[in-house]
Amino acid sequence: MSVSYLTQKTIKSSVSLSGVALHSGLQVGICIKPAFPDSGIVFKRVDLKNHNLVYPNFMNVSNTSLNTTVENEFGTKVSTIEHLMGALFCLGIDNALIEIDGDEVPILDGSAKIFIEKIVSVGLETSDSPIKIIKINKEITYSDGERFITAKPSTLSLDIDFRLKYKNPLIGNQRSKFKVYEDDLSEIYNSRTYCLFEDIEFIKKNGLAKGGSLENAVVVKGNEILNPEGLRNNKEFVNHKILDCIGDLYTSGYRIVANITCSQGGHYLTNKFLRKVFQTKENFSILEIKEKNLPHTLINRNFLRSIA
Repeated sequence: MSVSYLTQKTIKSSVSLSGVALHSGLQVGICIKPAFPDSGIVFKRVDLKNHNLVYPNFMNVSNTSLNTTVENEFGTKVSTIEHLMGALFCLGIDNALIEIDGDEVPILDGSAKIFIEKIVSVGLETSDSPIKIIKINKEITYSDGERFITAKPSTLSLDIDFRLKYKNPLIGNQRSKFKVYEDDLSEIYNSRTYCLFEDIEFIKKNGLAKGGSLENAVVVKGNEILNPEGLRNNKEFVNHKILDCIGDLYTSGYRIVANITCSQGGHYLTNKFLRKVFQTKENFSILEIKEKNLPHTLINRNFLRSIA
């Protein structure tokens, strides 16, 4: 398969998925459809007739408690978008229309794996329109107590260095680093969401995780993984956090070029960080990439080779 890395892409033909929504517990269907260059990623609530377009932009994020929710000016919402957004980012998809018949993206297996597989099964369509990237121009940090996320300028890569700190003895302290545009990201998009057993009752009392099960989340109780199949990789917890981070970063609208370090981050921290980045034009540049050859591609090369 001949791939042009520096032009915008969409999905070649529509794919449909359905499943339970993690927090509402309802069955939801989505259809990911091709879209024209420069249209970006758009959600369309097909269960509503009016005001049903929702743009996954960081300024539209209205909730970051256990998921990322985006909302338009009329109160129309789409929640738990982060794994799908991470899948689109990892595949280099710039433009797509996502029709959804409810207010929450289905959780599927708790990772981005099934989204990736479905999209890869139909392939990508390459346009002649050049991609745009967000280049971080200076060091920017957003912190909340011990938790922080920092971005430093980079040449042509997005490097993420993520650290977790848990009192739970099984999770403990984990660290994982990836060059997002160069490394094999399979351990990122295969890593599932997780929770501590002792938190489940509190989460459900708050009306969340009604659709949660061992089919779509890793549950940790003390030193034990309750899922009979165990972990998919030995850093699944921190790798899932990187998936969330990538999905949330994509609410910036374009792929980002930066060195990012994050400690104990989550949806709230990433959203606050993006709001800080875009507060002033000195922090970033939006570049249209027209060069035919660059030292690195801005798409994951190993992954594209594997699906060629």
